[in-house]
Amino acid sequence: MNLQQLPSRHGIDRAEAERIAKPLLWLIHDRKAAIPDENQWQHLGEALMKGDPVADDLARWVRGDGGGAAFAQFKKIVDSGDFDQEGLAPPLRAFFDEVKQPPEWVDWERLERGARASSISGQTGMRVLRDLGLMAGYQARGINQTLIMTGALEKGVSRRVAETAKWWLDCSTPGGMEPGAEGFKTTLRVRLIHAMVREQLLANPEWDTSMWGLPVNQLDMQATYLAFSVSFLFGQKLMGTLISRQDAEDVMHLWRYIGWLMGVDESLLCKSEQEGRIALYQNVISQATGDENSRKLGRSLMDEPLGRRYPRFGKFRGQWERQVHLSMTRLFVGGKGMDALGLPKTSLPWYPALFAPLNAIWTTGHRILPGGRERLVRKGSKAQRTQLHTLFGEDVPEITSGVQFG
Repeated sequence: MNLQQLPSRHGIDRAEAERIAKPLLWLIHDRKAAIPDENQWQHLGEALMKGDPVADDLARWVRGDGGGAAFAQFKKIVDSGDFDQEGLAPPLRAFFDEVKQPPEWVDWERLERGARASSISGQTGMRVLRDLGLMAGYQARGINQTLIMTGALEKGVSRRVAETAKWWLDCSTPGGMEPGAEGFKTTLRVRLIHAMVREQLLANPEWDTSMWGLPVNQLDMQATYLAFSVSFLFGQKLMGTLISRQDAEDVMHLWRYIGWLMGVDESLLCKSEQEGRIALYQNVISQATGDENSRKLGRSLMDEPLGRRYPRFGKFRGQWERQVHLSMTRLFVGGKGMDALGLPKTSLPWYPALFAPLNAIWTTGHRILPGGRERLVRKGSKAQRTQLHTLFGEDVPEITSGVQFG
């Protein structure tokens, strides 16, 4: 594929995208390494035209020859953990043969440490994922195109937030990515759902491949994986959560495996936080920036707290959470980003200014006390689960629409 054949969205707004990505350069030790050369730029563009072949074959089988019970059969196999059973259709066999054996680089002790480090942030971590990973990501209109065409606005933002939060918690719970654990199983379901979305939209005559590339393509899947790893770590540090270098590298290792399991090509996965920052910078500058759909999605997510199921003082709590999220978003995206997302420019980062110093004192105090880190992990994990049930009550939904893409 030559440069003329790349989807036209690739780098279409590079000057504006570089402005958005500029804060990442402050975190990169070798800034020259962050600027993609011609081959790297070409590789990024080509990723827009790549899907997930083994999952795509399975999606076609599920929608076609597999019959009405095909998806249920897939879920049953995933839940059973028996990927070697006899008599499986070739697309099922190929899929499970690929995922049953983890790569040689997987270190299970580091996965466990990465999950525990993810719990330290507590409710703040959930807010960062929402306001930096999800809200700031709406500035990329190429990724939004999939959301819009799968009816994301009509389906309701609360359910999408709850589904994505549940998947993240399943994956970042200690032991959650071991074969048969909930994070492992949910990630496999997400992978197939992404492939089914890809097939569905490619069959839609309104989908413009020459402009957008494939739906849920490799570059956009990389953006999602980096939002849950690099952006998560960056946002935590801005919010005062003290994360050691080892903790950060273990979180990156955890998400490298999750990314591999959800079908991201290994060439787009990162071995370290520094490598991840460079990859995120290059990904962001390749993206087409915001449009009216960005503003629609941004305003919808802005008002999401008003519909949550608070146990008491619902109206007050909803307005409070709405203002807290706007304040955090203002820190993460700046004034121009608020404009691009259709959010009120009057919002200032008052909450991070008040909370981050207190959070730094809190996490430091616990770390220097005997057993303090373990208390942080326990309290943080409990706070995250509580926040999830606040979003969606006790009946947290099973993922039916994929992570971020629909």
